[in-house]
Amino acid sequence: MTADDRVLLVIGSGLKVYRHYLIESAARRAAELDLKLVLVNNLKPTWQQEYFDEITVVNVFDHDELRAAAREIASRRTVVGLFCYDEPLVMPSAELAAEFGVPGLGPDGVQGCRDKHRTRSMLTAAGLPQPGFEMTDSLEQARETAARIGYPVVVKPRALGASMGVVLAEDESQLERAYLVASNASLVGDEPFRGGAIVEGYAQGPEISIDGVVHQGEYRVMFIARKETGHYPYFEEVGHVVDSADPLLADQELIDVLTKAHQVLGVENGLTHTEVKLTSYGPVIIEINGRLGGDLIPFLGRIATGIDPGELLVEVAAGHRPDIAFTQQGVAGIRFGYPVEDATVHAVRVPTDLPGLVTAAPMVEPGTELRLPPGGYLARHSFVVCTGEDTDTIQERLATAIAAVELDADPLAAKDVADRLEMPAGLLDVDT
Repeated sequence: MTADDRVLLVIGSGLKVYRHYLIESAARRAAELDLKLVLVNNLKPTWQQEYFDEITVVNVFDHDELRAAAREIASRRTVVGLFCYDEPLVMPSAELAAEFGVPGLGPDGVQGCRDKHRTRSMLTAAGLPQPGFEMTDSLEQARETAARIGYPVVVKPRALGASMGVVLAEDESQLERAYLVASNASLVGDEPFRGGAIVEGYAQGPEISIDGVVHQGEYRVMFIARKETGHYPYFEEVGHVVDSADPLLADQELIDVLTKAHQVLGVENGLTHTEVKLTSYGPVIIEINGRLGGDLIPFLGRIATGIDPGELLVEVAAGHRPDIAFTQQGVAGIRFGYPVEDATVHAVRVPTDLPGLVTAAPMVEPGTELRLPPGGYLARHSFVVCTGEDTDTIQERLATAIAAVELDADPLAAKDVADRLEMPAGLLDVDT
């Protein structure tokens, strides 16, 4: 090891369509700080090659293999920082950061984010507004919990992202199906969190997400996204809008709740993505994720505010307190295209020349099977990103752009609700 061989370890690159813009910015900022990027990834690299000084291919979802690979790199290179933005990998990444003595979320912090039952318990104990909840191990226990809390209730896996397996049950007649969906979905998650489901009260109100940065325990808001969900009674995220002039950026009650929640969970260093419901009794945290937002929300944030999350990943991992002042003002939004039923995709054609259209892209290859909840999640065939002068303009442009997407597909027979969930196409890095 030499003094000029200072590297940042990156755990998982993510799928190109979702994360390429982050790595491009991260590589640029790392070079400015005289740091090299080293990637530990699950598949043979393609687009990643131009951005990394070294790439190790290993099954990162086997955490023992991941740790062994990271330790081997640390034995011959000077690892000064580490970052990760893939939900299944944030736990081992935080543990490795602690082991190497470099900035990270901290094992307690990431556990508080990853384990939704732990999150609820800690925030409730701290006096923050939270719905009634209980971790249940059987349908009978779920019924008892829902009756005590009062309907409607949300039934969800203990530790999954992307709203997978999250179901609304408006009354007892809907609970059995909701519990089956949530508990089955949990089986694709990390082993300690498999089986059962959390039953919690339904927080009524608009939903937002907040991407923030934490440096040595100090939490600051970067940008806020207004969320659009669909596919009732599920919670598929079908679109987001980020406005640099969003009045919630100056809402002190919201900021105080976010700040206290991160302190309570013990988050040390990193970027987080918090989902909040704006209820009649104040902002209610639904969950805190120990990573940047997905769904290209950080890309929208960059367009709308000038904050570059890829650069911030590097700065926080290297131990710096980043500047998050807005350098531009604007509004940006994304809308995802879904099939109307389970389908096998043959072709996707996206628009190229529409007012305010920044980018549009297919998200699947020919032959991909897309399954709507509960048989699958993130059944997206395309996305469109637009900018505009205000949120009304954005919504009009997004609606026009997504309507212009052409999908050639054949219907698929729906899966039985009791079938075990398969990971959605596009959720993990499957670039070839």
